[in-house]
Amino acid sequence: MTTITAWGHACLSFDRDDHRLVIDPGTFSDLGVLDTAEAILITHDHVDHLAVDPVAAAVAERDDLRLWGPRSVVEQVVEAGAPAARVHQVGAGDDWVAAGYSVRAIGHDHREIHADLPVPENVGYLIDDVAFHPGDALTEPGVPVELLFVPVAAPWLKLGEAIDYVRAVRPRLAVPIHDAILSEAGKGLSDRMVGGLGGAGEYRRLEVGDTLDLG
Repeated sequence: MTTITAWGHACLSFDRDDHRLVIDPGTFSDLGVLDTAEAILITHDHVDHLAVDPVAAAVAERDDLRLWGPRSVVEQVVEAGAPAARVHQVGAGDDWVAAGYSVRAIGHDHREIHADLPVPENVGYLIDDVAFHPGDALTEPGVPVELLFVPVAAPWLKLGEAIDYVRAVRPRLAVPIHDAILSEAGKGLSDRMVGGLGGAGEYRRLEVGDTLDLG
């Protein structure tokens, strides 16, 4: 049994048999999650997904902690002091094991924010072939997934796109993420829209500290 915990915005932990895998510990999240992490996955280098200095310090201080991410993430974390031997560059199609979980990197581009801004590299992560975190993209995993983490608020996103994303992936369970810029009223609206129109078997919001068990 895997227990998934929300740590704010796009940050989640996966816990099983005393192993903890963490995705996207950024500046909008509770970075206490790093204290017990065994593996960190970073989708891209924006600050709301990667708190560079705290993450680099955690990797530097603990011999058992490893990090995976695209090239720009690796460069920034190593420059901030993380040992290069514990930081691994990944891209679309790569498969590996982290903290006892099978991981596959899917996708390679961040969603466009504006035509005047560069499009950074972004990889989504498929965990144990059942849960998919897309980062800042609406990448379809290409395989059936039980659990989809759905971005619901961002400068690069409109709510109709989130609805269509859930419809395209068709997960059993959809969990909204990437919502730190929303008020409580905004969260309620996004839940009604994406939960009501997306068509997932179940839609469930996880507030910070909330958990769900994935069997």
